[in-house]
Order: sequence, then structure tokens, then C-alpha cells
Amino acid sequence: MSPDALLDPARLERPDTLVRHTPFPFMVAHGQLPDEARGDLDRDFPRYPSAGFFPWDPAECGPSINALVEQLTAPAFAGLIGQRLGIADLGQYPTLVTLCRLLNKRHGTIHTDSKSKVATALLYLNPQWPDTSDGCLRFLDKIDDIDATVVPELPPLYGELAVFRRCDNSFHGHLPYEGERRVIQVAWLTSEEEKLRKTRRGKFSRLFKKLFGKLDTRYGADRDRNAAHRD
Repeated sequence: MSPDALLDPARLERPDTLVRHTPFPFMVAHGQLPDEARGDLDRDFPRYPSAGFFPWDPAECGPSINALVEQLTAPAFAGLIGQRLGIADLGQYPTLVTLCRLLNKRHGTIHTDSKSKVATALLYLNPQWPDTSDGCLRFLDKIDDIDATVVPELPPLYGELAVFRRCDNSFHGHLPYEGERRVIQVAWLTSEEEKLRKTRRGKFSRLFKKLFGKLDTRYGADRDRNAAHRD
């Protein structure tokens, strides 16, 4: 299929799209990718050997993933997101794209995202998910209770989209999970300086994990289910 048809704004208007403004602005939109693109996106997703989020590098991705990233970061798409989250001209902000293929159990602790982020979008690409809550995204009412959900948890399945406005109480996280969990994350940032800083940090993290991958796997493997950090 044509990569130009990956994101269709009309899908945001599906009757099962959920938009909330309390306790913080967020949206959950289902079925945002066409079924016929599954094979291409699966083939083109980068095969990172380490767990965690890494800055998008077009050279590591196939054409369908690169096309999808371009559409996710387009100002027009940002404008549609901003309208639903109450953010004027979201497309004016620089974007940082990171991708994740694998998780360790230390990932997913409850947090708000850093103050350098205006909003965050998470587009999931897993073809299936086990019958478990582990690894499923939760929007929360408290920073110290992973069960204080404000809407049903979201399995990271193909085409599921979650977007939220960063606030001091935009608590979210998931139960510990180890294994494949594919997601493209787009963050709209407050400045180009923050984008450069976060990109540098992401590249350093990738190098560290390449050198000390086993240590990274062990670190935090026994974390408490309600573990949290502020940003």
C-alpha cells in the first residue's frame, strides 16, 4: 500500500475514541493504522538488540516506518492532537521521536514526563499481546498507585494510539514486563535545546546498553509494582 495512507485523520473521529480533560488532558484512539500495512511496518521496524527507547534514525528503519514517523510529526497531525488536548498550535514545537522494541522489567514506573515536554504520543505496533496486564499503559490518578486507573488500561497492540498533555499530575506507567513491546513515541518539546540534549542523552544510553546490556537487564528487575519517579 502507499505509505501516504498510513495515518488518516478521519480515524481520530471513530466513535470509540476517548478524550478526557481530567485529571489531565489525554486521548486514547483505537484502530489508527490500516490492516494492510501490518506486514510492511513489521518488516521495517528497527531490530534494536537492547531494551529501551532510542532516538529515531531513518537509516535503521525501513520506508514504511520512516513514512509513518514523518506523518506523526507533521504540523497538521500535531494540530489535530492539540485541538483535542487544549494546546494551541502544537505543531510549532520541535519533535523528538524515539522507538522501542524491547523492555526490561525496570521500565514503566509511574511518572509524569519531564517539564521539557509539551505533549507525548505513543503509537503501538505489537501484532499480539499475551493475556496479561503487564506492559499495558495506564493513565493514573496517583503517583504511588498503579491501580488508580482513570480509564481502562491500553494493551500495546497494533494501531493503538495514546496521547497526553504533560502536566504536573499526568501520571502514567505500566506493570513490569520483559520482552518485545513495539512503540513509536513522539514528544513535542519546549525548545530545540531540549531536543538536542535529549537526543545526546539517548545516544549515550544506547552506547551504555550496548556495552553493559546484562547489567541493564538486572538493574531494577525486582522493582515494586508501584515504583515511581517524577519525570
